[in-house]
Amino acid sequence: MRHLLQPRVLNLAVAAALVSALASYPRLSLWLKRSNPVWYLEGMIFLCSIVLWSFVFAWHTHYTRRPVFALKIEPRLFSAVTLVGIVAAAVFHQWLDPSLRGGIPEEYPADLAHWLAQLLFAMFLSQLFLLFAPFAWLMRLCKNRRASACLTVLFGVCVFGMRIQSLPTPLPPLLLTMLFAGKIAMGFLAVCFYLRGGVLLIWWWTFLFEARHLFNLTGN
Repeated sequence: MRHLLQPRVLNLAVAAALVSALASYPRLSLWLKRSNPVWYLEGMIFLCSIVLWSFVFAWHTHYTRRPVFALKIEPRLFSAVTLVGIVAAAVFHQWLDPSLRGGIPEEYPADLAHWLAQLLFAMFLSQLFLLFAPFAWLMRLCKNRRASACLTVLFGVCVFGMRIQSLPTPLPPLLLTMLFAGKIAMGFLAVCFYLRGGVLLIWWWTFLFEARHLFNLTGN
């Protein structure tokens, strides 16, 4: 816990949490069915993000010996992530998105403003909640990369399962199987890329994956 309470960790966490909260604002402002005002949701995201980013800055580098933000990324690694991101986006766009668009319409932006809001939310909050923070916490708990990677992926799959279970209409079994298989595969790839390239590489991966929606935008 001494790493978690260091002034440097807390200062970095507050700054990063502020960025996460600001990046989440466009999506919250476009969310018409929200039950609370935007300022309240922004405050909750900011406070929760401080805790999550504290996990990352306190424990990631200490237990993995890898930087959180790798400024120098190997060209081969960057090329591999780019290729995998494009392939994953193409697979979802061609075979999975057409079936999912009717069941989860809120996950598919209708215009450029909604796409940008979704992209920022995915980069600065979703990845923090599903990858960066849980992996750092599990590394402190398990002190084993493989175990932490498996449990991080399992956490993401459980969150995804709860999301699917809340849908009003059940998805076809084949589509459901493909989605879970893709979620598991992409989860392990994300952890691998994160360990080797840090947060910036995952943000690039997220941008490539979300860019597939640009082909279906109806306007600005």
